[in-house]
Amino acid sequence: MLKALAVGATLAASLVATGVPANAAGSALPDEEMVIGVVAANGSGCPLGSAQVTPAPDNKAFTVTYSQFTAQVGLGTKAADFRKNCQLALDVHVPQGYTYAISGTDYRGFAHLERGASGSETANYYFQGERQSTQIRHDFRGPIDGNWQRTDTVGISSLAFLPCGEKRYLNVNTELRVNAGSSNIRKTTSMLTMDSTDGRIDTVYHVAWKKC
Repeated sequence: MLKALAVGATLAASLVATGVPANAAGSALPDEEMVIGVVAANGSGCPLGSAQVTPAPDNKAFTVTYSQFTAQVGLGTKAADFRKNCQLALDVHVPQGYTYAISGTDYRGFAHLERGASGSETANYYFQGERQSTQIRHDFRGPIDGNWQRTDTVGISSLAFLPCGEKRYLNVNTELRVNAGSSNIRKTTSMLTMDSTDGRIDTVYHVAWKKC
């Protein structure tokens, strides 16, 4: 069961619509507020209150910040720690006459994988009531010790737009996994996280707009 969160963010748009044809995806930006709120969050990677959403000032992106999203194996860890996941239900206020779709995702984090260990980051996103999209997976192999970034890109021609006039939550699913492999779990710890050393890590979901 998803846990309701009283988290929200507002944004004042700074660009006006260009007035291009309706089938030119992503070329017309709304001249109204886009309001994004976290309706619910569920998963071991985003306990209550640990995920926040901030929209960009240009209406092209929003950022999800995690504070407790770390998968790990080895010394000092629990058996269930090898996998962490987070499902966010986002309520995106769509300005009248517009719809939107996710056109790309940038993931950033920190990885410490011992020699012989491996990890993966997997993500998909879909509108409420629709079939989940194909999962996009990025793999990591030790030894690694440092920051990482991966980008998922969806071509404009294959964008799945929210049907005009309909209100559906946008579901975002993300998963981290770590496999100990041949590493010595009695003496070492391997981890993969969406949380930087200063406690903040940004996941940016780019938004493409079109007129209805």
